This record gives sequence, C-alpha cells and structure tokens, in this order.
Amino acid sequence: MADKLPEVPGADGANPHEDGLKPVTIAYIAESAGVSVPTVSKVLNGRAGVSDDTRARIEELISRYGYRKPPNRSNVVELVFRELENMWAVEIIRGVERIARKNRIGVVVSQFGLHDSNGSPLEDTVERRPHAVLSVAQLSEAEREQLAAKGIPFVVFDPAEELPDDVAFVGATNWRGGRSATQHLIDLGHRHVAMIAGPGHAYCRARQAGFTSAMTAAGLDASTVVVAGLTREGGYEAARDLLAGPDRPTAIFASNDLQALGVYQAAREAGLAIPADLSVVGFDDLPVVAWMDPPLTTVHQPLTEMAIAATELALSLGRGEKAPQSGVEIATRLAVRGSTAPPAQSD
Repeated sequence: MADKLPEVPGADGANPHEDGLKPVTIAYIAESAGVSVPTVSKVLNGRAGVSDDTRARIEELISRYGYRKPPNRSNVVELVFRELENMWAVEIIRGVERIARKNRIGVVVSQFGLHDSNGSPLEDTVERRPHAVLSVAQLSEAEREQLAAKGIPFVVFDPAEELPDDVAFVGATNWRGGRSATQHLIDLGHRHVAMIAGPGHAYCRARQAGFTSAMTAAGLDASTVVVAGLTREGGYEAARDLLAGPDRPTAIFASNDLQALGVYQAAREAGLAIPADLSVVGFDDLPVVAWMDPPLTTVHQPLTEMAIAATELALSLGRGEKAPQSGVEIATRLAVRGSTAPPAQSD
C-alpha cells in the first residue's frame, strides 16, 4: 500500500488539491514536504543547496501530484523600484539596459510603494511573468516567496537588510568604502571627525562600521555620530547641530552624497569655508557632485557596474543556470576632489 500523502486541510478539512479541485502549486508542494518554497524552486530548477534526502522527498511529491512548472516566462527583465526620485536610479537603469540590449531582452521598469494597500504590490509583476526580476525595492519574505512560487527568479540590488543565504544579491563594499573615506581624513591630519550615519539599513551600518574601524585603529574617538535620513534635508539638520557646538568637528563623513549636499548648506550658513574650515566626504559619487563648489570628495559606488552584474545574474538564473555564488559585492573606490584638505589648525 502506498504511503498516504500529507494533507493541507482546506476550510472543510479536506485536501484542497484532491480530485483536481485546485491546481497543485509550488507552495503546496513545499508545505507537504515540510520545506520552504525556495527549496522546492531549487529542486525544480536543478540548483544545488538541497540535501539528497530532501531533494528525493520533493521529487517524489512532484511526481505523485503531477506538478508541472508554469508556462514560459516573457522575454523581459523587470526592474522594480520602491521610488524613482533618487538620482542614482538613472545609473542603475543604464546598466540594466546595457546587458538587456546585449541579450536581446526587454526591460520593464516598475514602482511600488512600501504601503500599497490594493493587494500585493507584486501582483502585476507576477502577472507579467518576466524572465527575471531585479529588485531595487527591498522585498519582504512574503514577496520573495510569491515570486518563487511562480518560478520567477529574482536578484536584490544593494540589500538594505540581511538576506537568507539562498537569495541572490549584488551590493558594494560598503564597509571598505566607509573605512577608506575616514582613513583619507585621518591621513590629512584630522583628529575630530564626525559622521552623519543613515537609518538602520545594512549598507548604512556597514559604512558606519568602516568609519568606526578606521577611527579606532588610529586611536581616535569614533563617538561623534548623528543619525539622519539619507536626504539633503537630513544632512543639513545633522550638520547644523554638529557645527553649532563649541567643539565642532574639522571634518564630516556623510553616509551619502545627498546628506553631503546638506552639509554644504549648513556650513555656508555657519560662515565656514569648505575645505579651509571643514572637510566633507560623501558616498555614492552621483554625477552632480563633480559640479558642486568645491567638487565633492566621495566614495564611488559603482552603480552601473552593480546593475550590470545584477542583470547578468538575474538572466543567468532565468535560464535555470546555477549561480556560482548567491552574493556579489562590487568594489568601491575613493574619488578625491576639492572638498577635503588638512585642518587649518591641529586639534
């Protein structure tokens, strides 16, 4: 006698997939096998990272239920943003389109908010069945499972939070970038360096950790840190507070270029010249910062190169190929310009 298949009761206590009442879904296979949806997706796509016993159990259930992968996906990659106001969106789109054009595949750019109320914000994306999804938006666990359940591979761009080991992502060396920015100021002779940190995103924490590492290694106080939004307004408010005290810093490292723009504004209002009275370093290297007065020293985050790598990874997953590694970090570098100089007086 064959083993009884595990049941997932419906509203009436019956197996909802018996007698063809409902189509068998990847989520049902996962629940029946006692594993996650991404694990079943790995088996379906022939990917590694699943034990032999688990793979055999899933394959047996797939065979018993007669599960078939959904129809072919469309020949487009979908680039999903939470918001498109950020200046670096153009750099990302440029990199995605370069690889898509090379592979003769279309690009769809879409946007959904953090608090969309009309159903799941990914429903339209799932309905379009793209070849793959490149998400600049930070996908929730439920959203990741929704894509996996439909067999749509995805890559997270510059993740703001820690991700499970099996989620593909492309980011930058944020810790190294934060450290190199701070070390540059230390090498110029600055001893009182402040940082305007960002919210609790993973990349913001990494940049702050780099700042702390460089300051601590130099035997300097790393406690002058103000948390602010990653906007010009956030940088302005934080810098205004930092520069108002009697023991103002001689240099400020901002978590991004928009914050640094706010630092420039606060310095001007305080009657301080950059870099004679205050050195400023940003992070991102947006095109606009080379036109600032003076041009901003900043950590170059290779957004276009990151987008290229993320798109190549997404297309590879879309073809069912095994990724050599789930996470890729592209190296940052310091772009030294006119906003940094030795302090006017040593501390």
